Amino acid sequence: MPFQQQKDANNLMDPVSDWLADRKIPIGRWGQDLFDFLTTNFAWAFDGLAEGLATVLEGLTDLLMAVPALVVALAIAALAYALQRSWKLSLGVFLGLLFIINQDLWEETVETLVLVVAATFVSMAIGVPVGIWAAHNARVYRILQPVLDLMQTLPTFVYLIPVLILFGLGAAPGVIVTVIFASPAPIRLTYLGITSVPKPMLEAGQAFGATKMQLLRKVELPAAMPSIMAGLTQCIMLSLSMVVIAALIGADGLGKPVVRALNTVNIPLGLEAGLAIVVLAIILDRIARIGGQGK
Repeated sequence: MPFQQQKDANNLMDPVSDWLADRKIPIGRWGQDLFDFLTTNFAWAFDGLAEGLATVLEGLTDLLMAVPALVVALAIAALAYALQRSWKLSLGVFLGLLFIINQDLWEETVETLVLVVAATFVSMAIGVPVGIWAAHNARVYRILQPVLDLMQTLPTFVYLIPVLILFGLGAAPGVIVTVIFASPAPIRLTYLGITSVPKPMLEAGQAFGATKMQLLRKVELPAAMPSIMAGLTQCIMLSLSMVVIAALIGADGLGKPVVRALNTVNIPLGLEAGLAIVVLAIILDRIARIGGQGK
C-alpha cells in the first residue's frame, strides 16, 4: 500500500538522519567561543561605544525635552515647509504632532525620533559610500550581495542576542540593531543609482577631461540622487519598524508603551502608541521626499 511504502521509506531514512545528527556541525559552540573571546578581550571597546552612543542620544533627547513641545512642533512644521514648500504638508505635520502631544506621548516620541534620526544618519553614512564603492568595483558587490541578503533576511531576534551580549541593555544596542537592519537599503539603492547613470553622460564628462572624483561629484551623484533619497526614506521606515523590537532590549521610545500594552493586554495604550508611531512615520516620510508637494 502507498502508506506502508512511505512508512518503510521513512524507516530506511532514519539511520541516515541519525548519522547526520550525530555529526552535527558545532556552529553554536563556535559562536559561543567567538563571543567569549570578544567579551574577554574587547569588552572595553564595546562598553566605550555603548556609553558614547548613550551619552549622545540622551543629550539630544534632553535638549529637545528642554524646549516646550509646541515650539518643537512648530520648528518641525517649519522644517517641513522649508524642504517641501507646501503649507498643507506643514499644517498636517503640526496637527499630527499636536495629536501626539494630546495623547501624552511626547517624551516617548522625542526618544523615538532621536533613535530613528541617529540610526538613519549612521546607516546613510555607511550605506552611501559603500554603495558607491560597490558600484565602481564589481568584485566588492559580489562579496557584499550575500552579506546584504543575510542582514535583510536573518530574523531580527537572532542578532538581538549577540548585540545584548556585546553592548548590554539600553538605547545604544537599539541603535546598533537598527543600523544592521536598515543599512542594506541605502547600500543597494545607492549602488542601483550609480550603476544606472547613462553612459553618454559619463562619456561626455570624460571627454571634457573630468577626473574620477569630478565625475562622481558632478555627474554620478546628481543623476543618482533620486535613488539615494529613496534609500533615505526606506532607511527611515525600516528604522521606525524596529522601534518595538528595540524596546525589548531597553531602548526608550514609543516601543515601550507598545510592549507594555502587549504584556498587559491594554488595548487603549496599544492603540495610542501605535497611532503615534504611524503619525511619526508619515511625517518623516513626507519631509524626506524629494521635491515640493505643491501649494
